[in-house]
Amino acid sequence: MDSHTVPAERTVRDAPATAALKPDALGVLGILFFVLSGQAPLTGIAGATPISVAIGNGAGTPAAYLLAGAVILLFSVGFVAMGRHVVDAGAFYTYIGKGLGRTTGAGSAAVALFSYCVIQAAMYGLYGATLSTLVAHDTGLDLPWWVWTLATMALVQALAATGIEVGAKVLALLVCAEFTVLLVFGLVTLAKGGGPEGLGTAASFSPSAALQGAPGVAVMFAVASMFGFEATAIYGEEARDPKRTVPRATYLSVVVVTCFFALTSWMLVSAHGASGAPEAAAAALAGGDASDFVFAPIAAQFGHWIDTVLPVLLATSLFAGILTFHNSANRYLFALSRDRLLPRGLGRLNARRAPWAAGCAQTVIALALVVPFALLGKDPVVSLFSWFSGLAVLAMMLLYLLTSVSVIVFFRRTGLDRRRWNTVLAPALGAAGLAGAVWLILANFTTLIGGDTGTAVRLVLSVPVVMLLGIGADRLRRRGTTVTG
Repeated sequence: MDSHTVPAERTVRDAPATAALKPDALGVLGILFFVLSGQAPLTGIAGATPISVAIGNGAGTPAAYLLAGAVILLFSVGFVAMGRHVVDAGAFYTYIGKGLGRTTGAGSAAVALFSYCVIQAAMYGLYGATLSTLVAHDTGLDLPWWVWTLATMALVQALAATGIEVGAKVLALLVCAEFTVLLVFGLVTLAKGGGPEGLGTAASFSPSAALQGAPGVAVMFAVASMFGFEATAIYGEEARDPKRTVPRATYLSVVVVTCFFALTSWMLVSAHGASGAPEAAAAALAGGDASDFVFAPIAAQFGHWIDTVLPVLLATSLFAGILTFHNSANRYLFALSRDRLLPRGLGRLNARRAPWAAGCAQTVIALALVVPFALLGKDPVVSLFSWFSGLAVLAMMLLYLLTSVSVIVFFRRTGLDRRRWNTVLAPALGAAGLAGAVWLILANFTTLIGGDTGTAVRLVLSVPVVMLLGIGADRLRRRGTTVTG
């Protein structure tokens, strides 16, 4: 039996200490903070909501978040069921390999690592631009965006090497700050009865509101905002009692994120007035700073002192996301090394049982992705952030879809769990919703990346290319192993 399958209470913790991450390091809240930081609440709200309201379904944008949350929740049912029997830092690739075979698993491993690395690179671009502008405004020190990005790469590498507990504490502080500001704004606006047109419940949640305009665009951005919740399984090896901690953290993260985005976007629409929100969002986009749509009503609620705080929180939001995706990517590299899909040297742990060698490799990958944009003088937001964030979302949705199918196949073949809802019905419904999400992303990919058709086609094609490279590398490795044997 595979060492990562645990129907008889055997987990990867039985592996030698040199091959296992530090156990019992994270509880439910620790994992939840990693998920929330990866989704960068303020970044998601300030970046996606204005676009959804302007060119999506207008005041019906909050309903799109509820729909996306429902799809992800259905996916989570099968995801959690698989997690009770498979505990591994490789998460997606391990899950997909269990159901759809090692070859498909190897290809998905490449796609998963690719998606985490490119989303982190995307966030480095937006972070560098945000911090450069912020420092120049407050101190007069005007340095290129890439200077701040390179300095932050070194800091992220150092923090990750100190161990998972330190990273969780840093993220808890940063996430609480941005989450609190947005949540208090939403609750205060709700308590006051909304904006100039009231709460506008029907204008945001009725079927006609949800389907107006271009609902596909809104759903696409809503699904993109859910990116990162699957990290709950990546930290399974380091969780306390993973069979209970990971399911609780997964469901809690999906519910919290869905409710948070739905409430905040609803209150933003209400603050502008349901009839005027699309025009206000379009004006913010035309002005070159979509965050104005978000920051203006918050400042009107709390006073203009918040205008100084919000840009800082946007920068820390991005930093939290960068640190989270660094941790996710280096755990993938570690798991692939342990399973001999990558050089074994990447499996080295430091004294704190953190994947130090994999972390160094991940930082090198980040440099390789970011530096060309700096050398070519590309805009870090329009090019680096927009292109890579859209690419990462497409790659991750494909992995969600493959995982849902794998869950069904795995449980039908093994019979380890005979609950039809958990192992067949919910995963099938989730797969249908995710297939629709992938189609929406492909149909609107040029809009998602804010680029031209040629760029969109090249980026989309990179996903199957990466998957084929992963499959090819695995076959070469196995062929080499056979010859050596």
